[in-house]
Amino acid sequence: MSEVVFEETATMIAAGELQSFVPFGREHCRNHPNAFNLQLRELQPASELWSSDGAAGLVGSLQEVSLQERERECWQLRKGCEGVREEEVEFEEELYAAGAVVVWSQGSRSQASNVYKAFTVDGPVQQALWCNFAAPQNQKDEEQQEQQEEQEEQTVCIVQSSCINVHTVSGKDFISPLPFQVSNVWATKFGLLLERKNTTTDVQLTAPGESLPTVFSMLHPLDEIAPVVCKPAGQFEGSRVQYASDSSRRIVFSCCRPSLVVSYDTVMGTHSVWALRAVTQDERSTVLQCSAEPVGTPLGLMALGLLTSHLRNISRMDSPGAPGLGTGTSGVVTSGSPLHYGALHGHQSRIMTSSPGSHSRVHSPSISNMAALSRAHSPGMAAPSFSGASRFNTSLHSPSPRVHHGPAPSPRVHHGPAHSPNSTANDTMLALEMEPIVPDLCMEQLWSEAAGCHRDMSSQASKVFLTSDLCENRYLCFLVESHQQLRCVKFMESNNTSQLIFTSVTTIAAKDAEPLQNIDAMLVLEACGSLVLYTGTTRVSKVFVPGLLSPSFSLTNHPSHLGTPAENVSTPANAGSRHLQRLDDAAMPSPVSELRGPNIKHHEGSFLEDYSFQHATPCIHALRDSVCNRVTLELTSGSMLRISIPEIATSELVRKCLQAIRFILPKEAAMKVLVKWYNIYNAPGGPSAHVEWNLFVTCFMTLMGYNTERLAWTRNDLDYLLGSHYHRQMNPQPACCNPLSSESFSSVSSPSGPSLRLDSAAPLFPHVPALFYVLHLLHQELQLDELQRARASSLVCLLQQLARDLQLDQYVDQYWRDYPSLISSFTESCVIDQALIGQMQRPSFLRAEPPCVLSWLSGCLRGEESPPFPCLPVICQRTRLLVLSYALYIVGDGSATSTGAAKYLVKLSAGQKYCTSEPLSRRQSSVKVKSSSESLAEQLVVWLTSEGFTLKDLESVPFGVALPIREAIYRCREQPCSDWSEEVCLLIGRQDLTKQAHKMTLAKSKASVGSGLSLEPPAATEADEEEDGMSDIIQEVTGLIWSQDLRVQEVRRLLQSSRPVRVSVVQLPEVSDHEYIEEKENKLLQLCQRTMALPVGRGLFTLFSYQPVPTEPLPVPKLNLTGRAPPRNTMVDLNSGNIDVPPNMTSWPSFHNGVAAGLKIAPASQVDSAWIAYNKPKSPELAHEYAGFLMALGLNGHLTKLATLNIHDYLTKGHEMTSIGLLLGVSSAKLGTMDMSITRLLGIHIPALLPPTSTELDVPHNIQVAAVIGIGLVYQGTGHRHNAEVLLSEIGRPPGPEMEYCTDRESYSLAAGLALGMVCLGHGSNLIGMMDLNVPEQLYQYMVGGHRRAQAGASRERHKSPSYQIKEGDTINVDVTCPGATLALAMIYLKTNNRSIADWLKPPDTWFLLDFIKPEFLLLRTLARCIIMWDEILPNTEWVKSNIPQIMRGTFDPSEDINMETMAQAQDYITAGACMALGLRFAGSANSDAFDCLYEFARTFMKIMSFAGTAAVQTGYYNLQTGLSMILLAMSMVMSGTGNLKVLQLCRFFHKRTGGEMNYGFHMAHHMALGLLFLGGGRYTLSTSNSAIAALLCALYPHFPAHSTDNRYHLQALRHLAVLAAEPRLLVPVDVDSLKPCYALLEVTYKETKWYKETTVELMAPTMLPELHLLKRVKVKGPRYWELSVDLSRETQHLQSILSRDGVLYVKLRAGQLPYKDDPQGWKSLLASTVNHRSSGIRAFKPEAISTFTSEPALVSFAEFFCKTSEGVQHRDDTLLLFSAMLYECVTQECPEMLPTYIAIEQAVGALRRADLQQTFPLWQMRLVVELWDSRVQRGPANRHDALLTSEFLPVMKNMVDAVLDRWLTDNSCVLRSYMRGEALPEAARSIMLASFLVYRSIPSLKNTHAQLEGCSSLGDLLWRSSRLRIPLRDVLRLVPVLLGSGSGPLGPSGLPLQAF
Repeated sequence: MSEVVFEETATMIAAGELQSFVPFGREHCRNHPNAFNLQLRELQPASELWSSDGAAGLVGSLQEVSLQERERECWQLRKGCEGVREEEVEFEEELYAAGAVVVWSQGSRSQASNVYKAFTVDGPVQQALWCNFAAPQNQKDEEQQEQQEEQEEQTVCIVQSSCINVHTVSGKDFISPLPFQVSNVWATKFGLLLERKNTTTDVQLTAPGESLPTVFSMLHPLDEIAPVVCKPAGQFEGSRVQYASDSSRRIVFSCCRPSLVVSYDTVMGTHSVWALRAVTQDERSTVLQCSAEPVGTPLGLMALGLLTSHLRNISRMDSPGAPGLGTGTSGVVTSGSPLHYGALHGHQSRIMTSSPGSHSRVHSPSISNMAALSRAHSPGMAAPSFSGASRFNTSLHSPSPRVHHGPAPSPRVHHGPAHSPNSTANDTMLALEMEPIVPDLCMEQLWSEAAGCHRDMSSQASKVFLTSDLCENRYLCFLVESHQQLRCVKFMESNNTSQLIFTSVTTIAAKDAEPLQNIDAMLVLEACGSLVLYTGTTRVSKVFVPGLLSPSFSLTNHPSHLGTPAENVSTPANAGSRHLQRLDDAAMPSPVSELRGPNIKHHEGSFLEDYSFQHATPCIHALRDSVCNRVTLELTSGSMLRISIPEIATSELVRKCLQAIRFILPKEAAMKVLVKWYNIYNAPGGPSAHVEWNLFVTCFMTLMGYNTERLAWTRNDLDYLLGSHYHRQMNPQPACCNPLSSESFSSVSSPSGPSLRLDSAAPLFPHVPALFYVLHLLHQELQLDELQRARASSLVCLLQQLARDLQLDQYVDQYWRDYPSLISSFTESCVIDQALIGQMQRPSFLRAEPPCVLSWLSGCLRGEESPPFPCLPVICQRTRLLVLSYALYIVGDGSATSTGAAKYLVKLSAGQKYCTSEPLSRRQSSVKVKSSSESLAEQLVVWLTSEGFTLKDLESVPFGVALPIREAIYRCREQPCSDWSEEVCLLIGRQDLTKQAHKMTLAKSKASVGSGLSLEPPAATEADEEEDGMSDIIQEVTGLIWSQDLRVQEVRRLLQSSRPVRVSVVQLPEVSDHEYIEEKENKLLQLCQRTMALPVGRGLFTLFSYQPVPTEPLPVPKLNLTGRAPPRNTMVDLNSGNIDVPPNMTSWPSFHNGVAAGLKIAPASQVDSAWIAYNKPKSPELAHEYAGFLMALGLNGHLTKLATLNIHDYLTKGHEMTSIGLLLGVSSAKLGTMDMSITRLLGIHIPALLPPTSTELDVPHNIQVAAVIGIGLVYQGTGHRHNAEVLLSEIGRPPGPEMEYCTDRESYSLAAGLALGMVCLGHGSNLIGMMDLNVPEQLYQYMVGGHRRAQAGASRERHKSPSYQIKEGDTINVDVTCPGATLALAMIYLKTNNRSIADWLKPPDTWFLLDFIKPEFLLLRTLARCIIMWDEILPNTEWVKSNIPQIMRGTFDPSEDINMETMAQAQDYITAGACMALGLRFAGSANSDAFDCLYEFARTFMKIMSFAGTAAVQTGYYNLQTGLSMILLAMSMVMSGTGNLKVLQLCRFFHKRTGGEMNYGFHMAHHMALGLLFLGGGRYTLSTSNSAIAALLCALYPHFPAHSTDNRYHLQALRHLAVLAAEPRLLVPVDVDSLKPCYALLEVTYKETKWYKETTVELMAPTMLPELHLLKRVKVKGPRYWELSVDLSRETQHLQSILSRDGVLYVKLRAGQLPYKDDPQGWKSLLASTVNHRSSGIRAFKPEAISTFTSEPALVSFAEFFCKTSEGVQHRDDTLLLFSAMLYECVTQECPEMLPTYIAIEQAVGALRRADLQQTFPLWQMRLVVELWDSRVQRGPANRHDALLTSEFLPVMKNMVDAVLDRWLTDNSCVLRSYMRGEALPEAARSIMLASFLVYRSIPSLKNTHAQLEGCSSLGDLLWRSSRLRIPLRDVLRLVPVLLGSGSGPLGPSGLPLQAF
């Protein structure tokens, strides 16, 4: 390969952009205040310095420091990674390390360098490097591999002697301590590789033949450091998988893509290449087994075990006092820091729990908290506890104590059983740690140098890199400095790309080398000091660096310069200019003389010292830091220069041609061409940019054998030839700068014929036809890109010359048709001897008929079959895309883009030699039935997106070609899929969907939205605004939902508890002042009962409406229990001592207040453990609120982030409320997860779950209740047997002695029942494995009473002795157990419709039995029975009444002794229970029947209460009020989130009732109802899932507390569990342009159920959606907004994610429409005005009005400038009208992007009429448009609406073209006839019009066409013949007069068709 191409030695290229180079970090460090830091640190006591080298090293003078820094500096450069910066600039990044400072800086050509990040560490930096870690995933390892691609963290790793600091770009930092001395660290694709330093201790402890691993990997800073496994190649026995433990092997290089490692064997003196990959399961087990067998001696095994133990210990980061280090302190850790305690603790627990399977890598429980804790501390805390070699110290088994001298004075470490007081711990630890660490990575050997060729030891590579050559071969190169040679190993991927194969080795003599990635070359510094550019192993040329003498020119010629040191400048003054001087080969002037510059870099002294032993001119002695095409030269003088090597081509066209040439030629030939071109193009003083193409043509044609000086068009001025504007603007220069021409041009006369002959010896001569064909295809590709079309015309000049010479007439004809004016001017052709033609390899793919992509597409539109179109794989991307798009969309072949591509495209390959006789695979004519044109359009759009095609690309596709794609896009825009990716939505122009694909919530976008339409609250001052805790409701949305009134303000007024209440008591004359004050305070006490109950409702009202700021505590509104008495507004206070106030009255209300505040936090917000702890109040009286806050955090899921340590802290404080809040919160957050740690936490608080012998813990009763409910929540729906059994027995727990379990037993029993119900929720009779428990029977017994069963199992011990206080005997106390049992049954059989169980719950049907049951229990039984028979609940009064037993409904016989009171109470309670069930069944559905039914019962109850007649007395006020409260709650459940006015009125009515029997509980019920009604500010509603029903049963248990401290029957905290039933179902349309919420019409379709058929309803959004599982689809309806349909039959995930993010559904107004808010009736829209008179629509359209109909700035300005008469531009009126009409059409048809197409059509037709067409390209486009339109119309009028161009515009334009061409035809029919006969036409006749006619009429360019068409006797004959030529019918009819009548004959048959077509 290294043979010289042409006269290579003489060539030279110039390097550009010289700059002197100084690492930026050096400057920065000079100003870095680290020296100052050192002085400061000397003042601190040494004990506080945790640096690894002890205090001694710090006391050094500053001078020393700076000297050390100068020695120790190192830096590396790399290409800037995207993602660090937004804009797409090429920039370089530098990582500079010196002393203890690391500087990461960035800089580009245009911008000075700046510091990106700078780090200072404690010790000296050994190494700094970039590394990308895969972020840890929680899945299994296999999945982790797949997910690594997207989750990479860019980091900087700073290696110190004892640890590695890892800093990520995102701002995290980790400190990983090192368990051993590291010699080197390498970045790889997976993470870091660490090489261990070989220390002497290794030798002592390793047994012969067994050495410790030397290479370790760290996949993430938090992972353990694991040894690397290696798999050497070779068949011999030693090739088994083993740890990489060969100490003679050193790594010299690693890279990520491909994942390689190069190592050097110091013994063998050879290099090896290894593939680095994740270890397989087999290898892992092999290694672990072989290390587990005793290999060699037990000592070797011990060594390994010890190593892992040490690794582990350090990776746990024990603090410096960890157990097991006998540091002289008798094993007791004396330090008081919690860290030490934790470390000790951690280890003991580790010893207890260690089991063989317990070390999963990162997430093993043993590491979890300790590791997390210690990692969070300062670097000092994490410093390892023993330093130096003692870390690998194995003298544990040697009897004598030793002292080890590490790099720092290490403490004396006593080992051995005799001395260590802690030896037992030590041994157990070691024994358990024996199990080795699982390896993560494996090195597999791929290639190794042949041994023995260079055995001297110093042949280690000093530099290794990957490079590739211009023909895409890849090489791995390593530079062996001692031999001064560069060895290049060629490698390639194997066929299945799984492996790399290394093939041949080439050696190049070199002193140094650097790769240049983006120009596929490398720069080599030869031994003589000259720079040479190589591509792969091919030498390209020398590189001339201006300002440095090349050593080959000896200095003796220029003695004059030696004495002037000032001229040894290392940077030329004019470094910017690219070519400093022209080099003539004859005389080489010294570059120094021309470079007098002011900037002298060296000091005199240093220069003279250098001068004494070398030339005056510094020469290059090393290369470094290559980035892209820039590289740094190190000069002998010590300074550095940065140069850039020029690229192979700057013009896009030349680059594409070179690509095509490289593709088609054999590699050797291609390499010659590319090298030759590179040298010509980059010769010193070479061409300027715009002559590049001419230079290329000259070079290329010369290589093909042309004599370019003799060809007129390559010699003459190039401006007439290159008709592009670009060349007209530049000064055209004569091509005399052509380096190939040595003779002067003046003597060339006009050439004579025979001399134009090709030289057959030229290197490319044999390949001319293939090259021609490839360039022809490239030309076709350029035609499909509007931006490249100008370049295509310059390519045509070259192509026509080649086509002429190859005698391919059809090609020449085609070029003439495309560029008639251009091609006509070329006439010369070169003769190729017939004898030589044989030497040319005519490739099989070169056909006589030229491939034309436009005619292929046109054939597609006409429905013809065409052969597959040829295509170059990488180069012709656009051709491939468009051909396949047409095949998919027009032909309708769905497989075109996947499997069937071969039917439409032929891929060329370089060596292709198939014979043409092989039948082409014809396309199957059975095109798919056009059933799914919609789906074709969708397929096309999705496929184009997947190919990376964007709107920007579409704009550059010519308008005719693009039309079908635009049509497909238009169709998809009408009915898009809801689940398309963001890119697809961008392509079809639906910004609403694009925005939807961005996951954004309303609150986040609120900052950008601004609250434009918020309804201001009526005259509230700022101060009040803040404190009531309800200011975060999103008012824009509530303002749209309830636009007519201020009900939200009213709710805020009712629920605020932060202002004093008004106490109005009239002072009667006989009342004394003192009594009056008491009276006021009593009144206030009544009012406070209400105030204290408000927070429960407020929590529901403000649910999830606030995103907290992490730096501020959560604002909690205060609970204000004072009053103001009119008229003087005097304070009334309860604490005055005049009346008795119950103690602890406010504790539960403040708890509720805390919950309400905490529930505001939205689940999506950023909350972390620190913030939760930060909110902890200072004053103890606020502890209740904080307890509530914790519970709320659990309910919204944030409590899982609270560290276990903090949870432990809170529970040990022993504050009852905090424990309740915490236990309930944690359990809610872990709902249904069976989390073990939480179970332990709860178990401690439930005596029944502890073993019977355990210590009796004194757990307060309420905490037990909370813990029991917690078990229910954590195990919800799991049917866990043990817990079910315990809870079942706890329902009937008897009272014990010593007053245990005697108070408030009811709430405990109820809690156990509820918990049991939750554990077995909805399981019904199929409770697996619980048959023997007889759960239903046992519950029935608890419900109705009977004998107590013997206690089974563990709890028997507990209840030996009965209670001394309560005598219950051996019967069950039904009053205690009934409620829990009833609800447990209800929940277990929820929705199962199990009639037998339901019948147990029927109310008794005799008066006698009825007397035995509490009326309250009747309510529960009815409720339970109804929700078991879920499907029988009907929303009408008849159903409710059907629950009342028969005996109460009939007429009564007065003789019977009936207790009317019993009857009335029973009736009311049963009714209330049935209403409650109705509420649950229709919760959140806003079902109007259910609402009406409930409302009627509420009215009935209120009537009974209002007149104090018999009924009210009989039932009792309390009972009526309870029933009424339950019905009110049921109503608000049904209407949840809707804010219904009637319910609001009822709530307000009860809010005002404060006296008499209205106690705390009733107020709580009424305000809960109010909260549910406006749940989450109208954004949330209730779900009816099993879990939600369970939560509602807990929260709305029908026995409300009598006063604020009452927890006897039901724990108050459970009221908040209603939150668990809430789900977001509000859909808020947001206008994508204004980002404001708006109204939109929705169409919601319900699935069919057994109660109703599939139905569709229309809703005006924003609205609550029904539950998603009931829906089939949700659709945004037109006509105002673009339609958008979400199909729920497939999956509900998409809609659910929309709803959970504030329900934001982006919608987009159609053009010409106004939103509903501005135009409720739709009368103002653009279309409305023109409905009645369609024809006058265009006339009526005023361009000024455009701004009211569309917000697109492009359209508005188009109307401004092109549709109005402006003074500057004089348009004709008809053009203005035409433009207005186009604009109108685009706006009304909703396709503004068609405007350019309309204009382009108009321009093309106008140019044709004015006869100033330059090329026929616009007519091609016009023809495609017409053909598409025809194909649409032929399918029938039904398809007219599909087409984009529906108006009259196109037919008019088409007729204009026809008219022009027909006129021309009548005048020039003879010209056409002679053309078709193939006669040579005179110059004048070859007009543009003829070409236009041929193109537009698609007349094929067959020379013998006329022969086929002329002899037709009749029209029919003519039609038959022309159809075989594929001439469309309407075009044949135009030719009829020419062909049949010879221009003057009878026009009879064609007279009619002419008009018709």
